Amino acid sequence: MTSNESTRVAVVTGGGSGIGEAVAHQLVDAGFRVALLDIQIDNASAVAAALNARQQGSALAVVIDVSDPSSVDAAFDAVEQHFGKAANVLVNSAGIMPVASVMECSYGMFRKAMDVNVGGTFLCSQRAARGMITQQYGRIVNLASISSERAGVGRVAYGTSKTAIAGLTRQFAMELGCHGITVNAVAPGPVLTPMTEKNYTPETKRAFEVMIPAKRMGQVEEIANAIVYLCGDGAAYVNGVLLPVDGGYLAAGVGTTAGIKA
Repeated sequence: MTSNESTRVAVVTGGGSGIGEAVAHQLVDAGFRVALLDIQIDNASAVAAALNARQQGSALAVVIDVSDPSSVDAAFDAVEQHFGKAANVLVNSAGIMPVASVMECSYGMFRKAMDVNVGGTFLCSQRAARGMITQQYGRIVNLASISSERAGVGRVAYGTSKTAIAGLTRQFAMELGCHGITVNAVAPGPVLTPMTEKNYTPETKRAFEVMIPAKRMGQVEEIANAIVYLCGDGAAYVNGVLLPVDGGYLAAGVGTTAGIKA
């Protein structure tokens, strides 16, 4: 079974800014109607208004706290009522990025990262999958991170939560594949968003640029390109994958050998 382009509905959590916002714009361009779910409802409403100005009726903004099961249910109910059908696609972009060393990270900070990043991905995926199973078609794309694969100073809460998302992706892929549903994750490398920019000092940026073979930070549109590919019918046989979009950061190793420099 394939999706019908005229009736495709996508839910994007964290759609009010950053990668989620870029994904929403690209999905509308690809023919989707998009629900922007965000705890910052003013941001989501502004993005929805911009999308509807381009294509009337293409976007809806709904408030959500992805860590609260009742809020997740209410948000998805609102989407289904508005568009008259369950979503075909879910992009789990909502998340937080607490920064603290392993010795200074409080349990509350660690727990919050797990509740929002991992719990939110679980709750929204489970809720969306119910509708996708009835259609025997669906695409779920989670936002992991290169921090799920490579440790970084100050990322004990964030990195651990993203590692859990990578594992969660495989679990959902294993059980939902028989229903025509693919579940994949994108692992962005260093990219500036409203959530991350406060953590990227000039020194941090320079350090990343040295390590990344592409010698630059990523753009949100570049991350969105990969996500939208995984949302499409052309990715029907891609399932349970963690896709790095990182300019080669994950592949990089020693930058010089016997006087030869990259």
